[in-house]
Amino acid sequence: MTAAPLGDRLPETPETISPDDILERFLDWVAGLDFELFPPQEEALLELIAGRHVVLDTPTGSGKSLVAMGLLFKGLCEGRRSFYTAPVKALASEQFFRMCDDFGAERVGMLTGDASINPKAPIVCCTAEVLANMALRRGATLPVDYVVMDEFHYYSDPERGVSWQVPLITLPATTFLLMSATLGNMAPISEALERATQRPVALVSSRSRPVPLEYEYRETPLGTTIDELVADGKAPIYVVNFTQRDCARLAQSLTSLRLCTRDEKKAIFDAVGDFRFDTAYGKQVRRFLSFGIGVHHAGLLPKYRLLVEKLAQLGLLKVIAGTDTLGVGVNVPIRTVLFSQLSKYDGQDVAILKVRDFQQIAGRAGRKGFDEQGWVVCQAPEHEIDNQRRQMKAQATPRGRSRRQFRKRPPPRGFVPWDEPTFRRLIHSPPETLESRFRLSHGMVFDLIQADEPAGNGESRQNFTSIRRLIAACHEGPARKKRLLGQSAELVRSLHRGRILSMARSNGDGYRVVADRDLQLEFSMHQNLSLYLVSTLELLDPEDPDYALDLLSLVEAILEDPEIVLRQQARKLRDELAARLKARRVPFEERMERLREVTHPRPLIELIEPTFEEFRRSHPWVRGDSIRPKRIGREVYEDFLSFGEFIGRYRLQRSEGLVLRYLSRLFKVLSRGVPDRFKTEAVFDQIGYFHSLLNRVDSSLLNEWERLWSLEAAVDGPGVLTGSAQSPTSDTTPRPGSASTTG
Repeated sequence: MTAAPLGDRLPETPETISPDDILERFLDWVAGLDFELFPPQEEALLELIAGRHVVLDTPTGSGKSLVAMGLLFKGLCEGRRSFYTAPVKALASEQFFRMCDDFGAERVGMLTGDASINPKAPIVCCTAEVLANMALRRGATLPVDYVVMDEFHYYSDPERGVSWQVPLITLPATTFLLMSATLGNMAPISEALERATQRPVALVSSRSRPVPLEYEYRETPLGTTIDELVADGKAPIYVVNFTQRDCARLAQSLTSLRLCTRDEKKAIFDAVGDFRFDTAYGKQVRRFLSFGIGVHHAGLLPKYRLLVEKLAQLGLLKVIAGTDTLGVGVNVPIRTVLFSQLSKYDGQDVAILKVRDFQQIAGRAGRKGFDEQGWVVCQAPEHEIDNQRRQMKAQATPRGRSRRQFRKRPPPRGFVPWDEPTFRRLIHSPPETLESRFRLSHGMVFDLIQADEPAGNGESRQNFTSIRRLIAACHEGPARKKRLLGQSAELVRSLHRGRILSMARSNGDGYRVVADRDLQLEFSMHQNLSLYLVSTLELLDPEDPDYALDLLSLVEAILEDPEIVLRQQARKLRDELAARLKARRVPFEERMERLREVTHPRPLIELIEPTFEEFRRSHPWVRGDSIRPKRIGREVYEDFLSFGEFIGRYRLQRSEGLVLRYLSRLFKVLSRGVPDRFKTEAVFDQIGYFHSLLNRVDSSLLNEWERLWSLEAAVDGPGVLTGSAQSPTSDTTPRPGSASTTG
């Protein structure tokens, strides 16, 4: 790999270059791409070069990423540090590799909570939560000059939106580029950003698409629709499903179609090369790819998703069966977006897609530079298509023959209907207004208390200064801010009761509230029930032979449930019990009654239920269903299972990525969310076991970065990696889950 073209245009001495020269160098690079900027791109770049914040509200495919590259290039030219944030790790990792190509691997790092690569680089790609946590703890002292916040519409996400708001109100010296295709009215947020930073915000908005879209509502079976779209030259097609199971079923059904020629199949084979499909589901992924079919969803291991994205970028795949991950900007270049349905389960109910979600996904159709036209196709409900087919068949029966009575197939249970007017409404309606989702948690308060502790220069703040400032600056109304102040006081008291905070003598002004001095440096509390975990650990006996296993079970109880794993565990237990009861000739009714009582394993339930109820009484904002005892990591450790053995035991091949993420979260909380005073030698053994297991399963991101770094080092010769760059083997490069992962 040659040196990155944009990296070659950096000045030899940073900080000596004028804004005009920076812009000229960047535009020269753009011209070398044989690319002409659109007016909104030019306007946004000029505003950023002038030092203003920019809200960039333009359609998908209109070149927002190029504007982001311009801001990051400006930071490098000035010797400043920049962060790029994304809502999901897949998008952060995709942009990380793209920036490695454009700027050079030594200048780009990544922090996602699970992975830490070159963390001191001048450009860092990360998830929004990572930057928010760093901003809470460091505030205005955090060394970040420019921030690109991609997919900024996540500001309105009920659970995660606070992470998009925190940097805006805690980093007053930072220049922000806020980007999305579906922002809606941004005036209130822009005004708040101007107040916080005392600098103007430029709104750059356009509805003009470089590749126009054509919309079509189809009432043919899904397989027929796909076959016809491919025949009409409208591939590659991304078929939007809303469950991982539907993705796999569709991919399997499409293998019966002749989507690729022999030469196209050979091109796929050559592009895949010696890639290792070394997990159970990997063999299925390889089989799908051989037919020109990709699958793309959160249940896949990262290395398989990365492979599908690379093959799609090469134009080798005809169809990708995926979930709505496409709507968060993951770069899978496609010509046609095909919605298999317009309703999805949102975590509580099945409902019609929101306008913003629909438009985010639909906007991915049409590839600038490849397509003159993009297509968005929506399927009618499956049972309605089937009813039409059966009715036509019944009507086609000759009069002389006996006609069967036509009976309509009913919709599936819980079905939420849609039709062509629903489709048209989603196309033409404006996105929903973004709403502030600010809230406090134990982890946020803990970080803010640390921000108030005396700095190295002797500066000291009054107790709770950072908490008060954050609440005062947040985008909520006066009544909500008053409630937040009261909640913050209760959070501080509960952290003190849990020995997370303590009182320390201050120089001449009484006592200060500080983080307990016995906590490890990288201790964090960013799970909702972190305080419950710490307070309940006090009840365990370190001398008990099962102490480490019980500690592991408490950690698992505060993690979100991977539902598919728990269902498979319960199913396996029911099957085993049914076989035993049948062998003992237990009557059928009694067998059924016994089987209905079977659930997934819930260790320590006798301890967890009463202690959690007591915890809830003193923390009324905690929901009753927040505690979730389960035995996943404990089973892996206790039975000494490899990742593949656990996957095989419960037939979780389609959900390898989900299991990997769960074990990654378990490792992170075990290593960083448990105070060191509770860690015995057996607990440290558990941490080492899971760290080793995770590294063996999928280190594709680190391996790819090391490959890029090695190639550049070989081309440029020794000694070229300077400044903040680190070699892959540097001792300062933290392992996943270490302190620098969240700052």
